[in-house]
Amino acid sequence: MDYLKRQMEEAVLKASKTFPVVMVCGQRQTGKSTMLKHLSESDRKYVTFDDAKARALANNDPNLFFETYGYKLFIDEFQRVPSILLDIKKIVDERKENGMFWLSGSQKFVMMKNVSESLAGRVAIFDMLPLSSGEINHDFNGPFSPEVDLLKKKQNRQKTMKEVFEDIFKGGLPQIALNPEIDRDIYYSSYLDTYIERDISALEQVGKLEEFRTFVTYMAANTAQELKYDSISKVVGVSAPTIKEWISILERSGIIFILRPYSSSLTKRLVKTPKCYFLDTGLAAYLTSWPNAETLMNGNAAGAFFETYVVGEILKSYTNEGKKANLYYYRDIDQKEIDLLMVGPDSIYPIEIKKAKNPSVADKNFTVLNKFGMSVKPGLVICMADELFPINKNNWYCPIGLI
Repeated sequence: MDYLKRQMEEAVLKASKTFPVVMVCGQRQTGKSTMLKHLSESDRKYVTFDDAKARALANNDPNLFFETYGYKLFIDEFQRVPSILLDIKKIVDERKENGMFWLSGSQKFVMMKNVSESLAGRVAIFDMLPLSSGEINHDFNGPFSPEVDLLKKKQNRQKTMKEVFEDIFKGGLPQIALNPEIDRDIYYSSYLDTYIERDISALEQVGKLEEFRTFVTYMAANTAQELKYDSISKVVGVSAPTIKEWISILERSGIIFILRPYSSSLTKRLVKTPKCYFLDTGLAAYLTSWPNAETLMNGNAAGAFFETYVVGEILKSYTNEGKKANLYYYRDIDQKEIDLLMVGPDSIYPIEIKKAKNPSVADKNFTVLNKFGMSVKPGLVICMADELFPINKNNWYCPIGLI
């Protein structure tokens, strides 16, 4: 399989010129190691702590480890030797050189505590998500902007509903998305075994692996839905506090994205329950036993998977460049909801996500935002429309090919 250029590359190389340490973390099999190996200079050595000998040397004699491998150095799965961060801190503080260490790993829930304690101010951190549609199509144009004037200048990658759901069904893990010959069921089965038996079983918070499998499947079946901890607890058979901890683990290991509700001191009528989205729709489709893209497209979960795909694509467009996306959703106690809000310092962009081609009254709730005293920008209804087209003077249909 040929190497596929990642949108994150330029941001990583830029960070390496201004920080001593660059860290790329995220879900397993998203291509972290592949990208960093591809970007590595000829004088940058590589070592993985999956290698028992390298791991033992780093644990038992870190000075000899660094004498052996030197710098510049790319350490893969570095979280398997968390004590190495203190040695890295000592080295970068003494030498004061940028780009000395590149680190990657899939256990962000283990890494971040150690990184924040040891390398604060010395490390640039990137989250690598599954492949975006732009990456797969060799066409990415920076973070998604809901500004209508900018959308008018973008090329619309038109796709049929069937093509969109084929992308949703495949997902964005490179081995599946780029290799049509691979056995999907075997791949995902092995993927889950590795994630649960290797990553999750190492955590003290997860003692019930079969229940955790049930939990992950439940979360996939409820992508794009509000998090109801008590309901999940009853289905899975563990306590609500345990469910909260497990959700945190899924979030920090890059499996899910938690979309927080927009809140304001101006009103007490807003709900406070977050929503959850699976970051790889292919994995979610596998977990929920959809046999093919067509069945998923015509099934009762089609709308939720379509929304998950759109939210994921917007999120990736920011994360892939090391930027934060200020994404929220709106819902109040009167059941008025807006799928997505993009919030700026003094402005707010409402976005609805609908699977239909020309959904009617999809913008009906946008006016509720006027009470926040911010500039409410023209809203978008992201859907299967053929082109960017005005609904009225304030809001627009936005084809999914423009995200």
